[in-house]
Amino acid sequence: MDRVTFLNKGNTVVGNLFKPADFDEGRTYPAIVVTHPFGAVKEQVSTLYAEKLTEQGYITLAFDASYQGESGGEPHFSEIPAARVEDIRCAVDFLSAHPQVDESRIGALGICAGGGYTVNAAQTELRIKAVAGVSTFDLGSARREGVGGGIPIEARMRTLEEVGRQRSREARGEEIRYFSLVPDDPQEALNNPSALYREGYVYYSQVAPNPNSMDRFVFSTLSQQMAFFPFEQIDTISPRPLLLIAGSEADTLYFSQNAYDKAKEPKELHIIPGASHIDLYHKPEYTPQVSEKLTEFFGAHL
Repeated sequence: MDRVTFLNKGNTVVGNLFKPADFDEGRTYPAIVVTHPFGAVKEQVSTLYAEKLTEQGYITLAFDASYQGESGGEPHFSEIPAARVEDIRCAVDFLSAHPQVDESRIGALGICAGGGYTVNAAQTELRIKAVAGVSTFDLGSARREGVGGGIPIEARMRTLEEVGRQRSREARGEEIRYFSLVPDDPQEALNNPSALYREGYVYYSQVAPNPNSMDRFVFSTLSQQMAFFPFEQIDTISPRPLLLIAGSEADTLYFSQNAYDKAKEPKELHIIPGASHIDLYHKPEYTPQVSEKLTEFFGAHL
């Protein structure tokens, strides 16, 4: 594994580049950009699938998003969809210039919100020849309406009004406000009615903790998240192939179904029976199934 960097509009993006065990500098390889979930860093689920794909002969690149993890950008812990999508384009730039990468065989994989960003980037980034999402998450919809659609528009408007007031405060030089992702009381997180958030808390705090993970984000970026519509032109990915993998028990399955319904052929929605959203990040009874499907997909299309 090589530690690498590339630039996104002046921000230094830090990534890990994985190469096949029998890597030969005299030949070129297909390559895959792997984009992490919201709140995550490259060393977690991104690395799990990057390593699995590298075992199948791919060069893979897992990186920390701009403003997050080891990557640059201020204020840190910003979650800006436009920057996240541009990160993927810049990762493709990096791979296309790599002497051992076959630039005609670059694919992209995203997990959770990274899946939404990857699908969005591929709509206008034609250098991506095959697109896959695992537990794909529509961050814009989740911020506007909540997972499952429980947030009324009145609440959304109140949040946007507060975001506007906060931006004005920060424009006057006042302190940046952050939105906490983790309740002060762990029991509150474990009692969350959403399996996504309960299991996400366990994953990030117990299964794969990392000091660089994002436990909060810049509050004012909520408006930019609400303005994100990742599947708006998903039909333009065609005729390049699209694979969406989701757990049958995921409370976010409808995001993948929505993306699949809007996309054109060739497309596939692959359901992992019994799995939740977070299960596909780490559970040994499910991750081999995901890896096998990804191997089949990229093997056929890159």
